[in-house]
Parts: sequence; C-alpha cells; structure tokens
Amino acid sequence: MSGTLISLAIIFSQLSLLAFGGGNTILPEMQRQVVDVHHWMPASEFSALFALAQAAPGPNLMVVTLVGWHVAGWAGMLVTSVAKFGPSSIVTILALKAWERFKDRPWRRYAQAGLVPVTAGLVAASAALIAHASDTTLIAWAITAVCAVLAIKTRIHPLWLLAAGSLIGLTGLGQF
Repeated sequence: MSGTLISLAIIFSQLSLLAFGGGNTILPEMQRQVVDVHHWMPASEFSALFALAQAAPGPNLMVVTLVGWHVAGWAGMLVTSVAKFGPSSIVTILALKAWERFKDRPWRRYAQAGLVPVTAGLVAASAALIAHASDTTLIAWAITAVCAVLAIKTRIHPLWLLAAGSLIGLTGLGQF
C-alpha cells in the first residue's frame, strides 16, 4: 500500500505543477497515468469518476480526490488531494507576488497571450479524452456532440445537459 501512496503522491505532485489554465488541462495525463500506466481502473471508470466530480458541488477537480479514494481508500484520498493542491498553491502564491511586482512590464501581455492557446488546447484534449473513453456507441457520440454544441452556443446550464444525458442513459438509448 505504501508503494501505491508514494506513486500517487509523485503523480499528483507532478500534475499539480502542470495544471495551466485550470485543473481540467491535466486530465489526459491523469487518465494516462491512472488507466494506462498503473492500471488502477479502466478508462470507463475514470470517465465515470470525472462525470461524478463535475456533477457534484465543490471544487472543479474533485476527480483527484475520487481517484485517490478509489485507488487507496482514505489514505489515497488524502495523499492525492495534498499532492495535487499543495505544490500548485505554493507556486501560485509565488507567481502572484512576481506578477504584481512586474505589473507594468510589456512582457506580461505577451505571456498571457501565449498561454491562452496552450490552455485552450489542453482543455480540448481533456474533452476529447473523456469523450473517447465514455462514448462507446454512435448514440453516445451524438449525445456528446449535441451537448458540446449546446454548451458552446447557448446559455444552458451544464447541469441541465448532465440531467438530459442521464435521462437518455436511463431509457437505455445510449446503449445502441
């Protein structure tokens, strides 16, 4: 068990320092580590934990805590949470102090402009990864596509889209 906890601490500490533009940007690497490298769960279970974390109130990256709990119980939950949120919080505090210190420098605008497409790409990769792991049928792909378009083009709250997807799943239509 201690080897698993050490692995969780190392993985989630590294992911903590890579989460540019929000926690969802690290989902592809988190999924790769948890599913493909360590085989702690199948991809479908990872995407189910992600969906549960997104539907529940609380932090955006509650999936980290759920993965830790699934892999190593309460100790895993504690280790993944501290490892994911500790290092990035320290770096953020230090970066904000430096960011304020150099607030009048022109390079700040260039840095921000450069980080926007990187963040957008990482978020898109996360969405593609979760869709690929979750969508095993043509109907499921169609539901994902419709929800993505509605989320982008309308002001429908994402919880309504989740509820609609759940209802479709309950009817069994998602199995075809």
